Amino acid sequence: MKAVQNILSIPTRLIKNKYFNLGFKVILALLVVSVIYRQVFSKENIEEIWVLFLSSMSSANLVWLGIAIALMPINWAFETMKFRTLIDRFEKQGFWRSYQAIMAGVTFSILTPNRIGEYGGRVLLVKPENNWKAVIATLVGSFSQLLVLLTMGLISLIFFANIYLDMEPLMLTGFLFLGSLVIFAMLFVFFNISVLVPIAKKIPFYNRFKKVFKNLKLLNKYNPKELSTTLFYALCRYGIYTLQYFFMLKFFGIEISFAAAIIGIGTIFLLQTSIPLPPVMGLPMRGKVALFVWGIFSNNPIAILASTYGLWILNLIVPALIGMIFIANINVLKTLGYESKKDK
Repeated sequence: MKAVQNILSIPTRLIKNKYFNLGFKVILALLVVSVIYRQVFSKENIEEIWVLFLSSMSSANLVWLGIAIALMPINWAFETMKFRTLIDRFEKQGFWRSYQAIMAGVTFSILTPNRIGEYGGRVLLVKPENNWKAVIATLVGSFSQLLVLLTMGLISLIFFANIYLDMEPLMLTGFLFLGSLVIFAMLFVFFNISVLVPIAKKIPFYNRFKKVFKNLKLLNKYNPKELSTTLFYALCRYGIYTLQYFFMLKFFGIEISFAAAIIGIGTIFLLQTSIPLPPVMGLPMRGKVALFVWGIFSNNPIAILASTYGLWILNLIVPALIGMIFIANINVLKTLGYESKKDK
């Protein structure tokens, strides 16, 4: 019996080993660098995109790139304020600490489907006892962002299909009706988020993970004001991201009106959201979606791909590298609650 206990305790002993802290960061850094290299520097048309980038740098369009870059930290600042609003119920954090958590989340997100890794990244910068609560808070924040994306995307897609695709009015009406039903249902759930608690209790394996699910009680504490604030920050993020995309299009020489760009960007976001792939694996698909939408306005596929990939690099790759710097200064064992007093 003692031998069995010793075997079962091996994973815990390994994770408590201080070498785990260093090894974890090294492996994570190698994975991130590998993913970035494969998705950015090994693209078959990277040379053409690079040439276009250099030529655009020497033109009057440079100001558009400068604005897009300047908006990047603002984009993540709104995400930080959204996160702080949701974790304030169980942990008070300064803005800078929360900002680091967001960047760490981005680092993990580029390695996982639908960016679910950001949950694991963010818990590294909250107290160990609040890890699961931070995951739940992040889920609520992601729900708010999805709600905004679907709402704005549906509106954009209806206009885009009606103006540029010449779809049948009956089909558009049906799509609008079904889409609206889904969005209103999501809005109801979002502003009555506590209804998920009794639903979770009916899950077959609830008792096995009762210690985890008990953190769902946090959902009972969110009031309409906090949820509305969260939704507001999500809308601000959408607005900033949309502006960045528009400025990247302008930088790479795609002439398009602001109104047309808003409709096209919303449509692209909606279609991208429906693709359940990791951001890195979904990059080629993102390019295809962009070519489909922007191909109506431009016959320069390299400029279209450059705008799309450029935005991806600006808002995901750069923050992921920044997040790695923050993670390098984190005691992973301590933040996960595995470090004992004698190890400190």
